[in-house]
Amino acid sequence: MTRSLDIGATGMLAQQLNVDVISNNIANMTTTGYKQRRAAFQDLLYQNFDRPGSTSTDSGTTVPAGLQLGLGVRAGSVYRQHSQGAIQITENPLDMAILGEGFFQIDLPSGETAYTRDGTFQINENGEIVTVQGYTVNPGITIPDDATNIDVNESGEVIVSLPNQTASSNLGQIQLANFVNPTGLEAIGQNLLTETEASGAPTTGNPNENEFGAVRQGALEQSNVNVVEEITKLITAQRAYELNSSVISTSDEMLQTITQLR
Repeated sequence: MTRSLDIGATGMLAQQLNVDVISNNIANMTTTGYKQRRAAFQDLLYQNFDRPGSTSTDSGTTVPAGLQLGLGVRAGSVYRQHSQGAIQITENPLDMAILGEGFFQIDLPSGETAYTRDGTFQINENGEIVTVQGYTVNPGITIPDDATNIDVNESGEVIVSLPNQTASSNLGQIQLANFVNPTGLEAIGQNLLTETEASGAPTTGNPNENEFGAVRQGALEQSNVNVVEEITKLITAQRAYELNSSVISTSDEMLQTITQLR
């Protein structure tokens, strides 16, 4: 009986974590560049009362299935799904979306490089292209004060028009980074990710070349959260939580029956 109580408890804890993950997805359904998270679960160790394949008689016959009792469930991981989010047109010249693979590179105040799919960029007091937190977009590109027009092509080249100049000026090219295992990146908040051993070292390159996606100016990538799917998973998690709670209640009733025996 105590075993079933413990198993039910592990199930309730697992579904609580599942609801936490789903809740975070729903909360970030309008967060630019957010990638949907999913919880993966694993069964716990088994108690072997009769191991499969063990010898059952002196003549050498073996047990075909055996007797194993599971001890419940545990969370294995919470991972991101890096599918493309919908593209929203904003007409803001400094808004940029990535169509395909890759991440924008962001210089943090600590000297580290962070990565993001959020292309909500602005210009700081020095004319540099920065994130909403004021972090410089790598490589640092400075827009002149008298620039009359800003164009960013699919290859990430930043081209501006200046007064009294017929030809446009190319100020530089935004580069993207990609990883062998982008799911291994560590989320640090503010729509930023950092490199880990699991993600591998970044590969950098120009947008719209090789494995890197194209840059779309005047647009933002929306969250890839499917609200209908999340609500469905939320209902399923709630039912699973209730069923595990019922397991505990049933086990408790059975224990009460045993204690009342005379």
